[in-house]
Amino acid sequence: MHSIRTKIILLTVMVIIVTMSTVAILGVVTTRNIGNDSSEQILTLMCQSGERTLNAYFDSIEQSVKAVSAYADDDLGDLSADQFGAHVERVKKIFGKTADNTAGILTYYYRIDPAFSKTEKGFWFVKSGDNFKEHEVTDIAQYDTSDQSKLVWFSVPKATGQSIWLSPYFTENLGAYVFSYNTPIYQNNRFVGVVGIEIDYHTIADNVKGITLFENSYAFINDDSGNIIYHPRMDISRMTGENKPQTPEGLLSDKAIVKYTYEGVEKEAAWTSLHNGMRLNVAVPTSEINRNWKNMLWEAIFIGMGLLAVFIFITWRLSRRITLPLKKLTDVALEVDKGHYDVDLDYNGKDEVGILTNTFKDLTDHLKTYISDLNNLVYSDALTSVRNKGAFDVYVRQLQARIDKHDPTLEFAIGIFDCDRLKEINDAHGHQNGNVYLKSATSVICQVFHQSPVFRVGGDEFAVILMNEDYRKREELMCLFEKQCADIRNVCDNEWEKVSVSLGIADYNPETDEYVGVVIERADENMYKNKRNRKSMK
Repeated sequence: MHSIRTKIILLTVMVIIVTMSTVAILGVVTTRNIGNDSSEQILTLMCQSGERTLNAYFDSIEQSVKAVSAYADDDLGDLSADQFGAHVERVKKIFGKTADNTAGILTYYYRIDPAFSKTEKGFWFVKSGDNFKEHEVTDIAQYDTSDQSKLVWFSVPKATGQSIWLSPYFTENLGAYVFSYNTPIYQNNRFVGVVGIEIDYHTIADNVKGITLFENSYAFINDDSGNIIYHPRMDISRMTGENKPQTPEGLLSDKAIVKYTYEGVEKEAAWTSLHNGMRLNVAVPTSEINRNWKNMLWEAIFIGMGLLAVFIFITWRLSRRITLPLKKLTDVALEVDKGHYDVDLDYNGKDEVGILTNTFKDLTDHLKTYISDLNNLVYSDALTSVRNKGAFDVYVRQLQARIDKHDPTLEFAIGIFDCDRLKEINDAHGHQNGNVYLKSATSVICQVFHQSPVFRVGGDEFAVILMNEDYRKREELMCLFEKQCADIRNVCDNEWEKVSVSLGIADYNPETDEYVGVVIERADENMYKNKRNRKSMK
């Protein structure tokens, strides 16, 4: 029969192994899930950031063309044929001013249909250095405009009668690969011609190249037919016909995050639709996404194995006087096994059990700190110290789960806040004072809604979920919030200290609201109503 010391050693070692193994398994699952969620969020944010940049640029091109086409439509009126040349000259001047204020334009033109005018062809300006120079226009009459493979910038708008973004094409006159946006012009329902702008393919390519964060991540664009329009690792401009690459099978899924295999490499990608009908994709090898959390996991395993070796050695050497303290230590280990890290170890003896007890206590404290730090890293906003968008999404999913279960006790409201004038403060006083402004706004929101979780969900946008007492006092809290903002503005001298925040709150209605997102949308609409009302009162 083994001695009591041997039994105690065996028992202690088994408890420690089981506990640390369980914690390790939980750590593996948690680390993997958090790592994957974080990577997916990063991919989505990269894609959304690129979308905003590209859409803003595409919108600027559309606005320029639409402004010129609107002027041309108004100027045409009932002009006679002998007045048409003067009309073209007026449009030329307006288009020149518009093009000078629009970035990235390669050419702009107003081309007249030969069927409308036998003498007036329109104009065509090409970028040369820092200025636009008028270029000799081609004779459209020599082409068959019903053939949409030629003069697509002219034939497609004429055939469709609509403004349109065209897929990239090679223009022989310039020897360049271009995007173009074109709008047809009519006089009394008679087709006159086309107003359009061509953008150098490399202008779009330069914007897309910058969408990267991981070492081997990249962004590319495809059209609605799956043709790849731009890829940083392919020279699409030199490919024609059947040589043009297609989007990998599986990547055209409607899922927000797509997993696919290309050339034997497993990858993940996020995507979003652009205003011009194309699709922006951001892809990264799955191995690179997994690398970080696997490295953390191996570090945790090595540390755990080291700690385990230390514990076994200490237990083997110092196993006396541990019967009662060992029971308590075992109980505590079981609590940790259940995920309860706030445990009480009050044995402070100077003997072997005391050392083991204190060491185990340190381990749980470190584990608590590690988990807390990891949660703060994932769910805390670095600037304002409130919860971030990821934490807000977690709360929303929890609320949605209760809605799906038809919880009759569920009562909540969503508050959306938007900091007014942040861009003005950043531009006029610098981003450092803009950060002061954001922190002051956060402080007021947290003071007033101190019983509710506060989230920073955008650059200057915050959200709060009101439940329990705050939900019942929401009207009173809204008034208090307005008053405190006004009081601060009255006593502060600097613009960045004068907190001005628009607020909208929407209540959850269990009879009509099936999704939390509907409540958020109403709150957002109420916030914008509040913003407009505040502006109208100034």
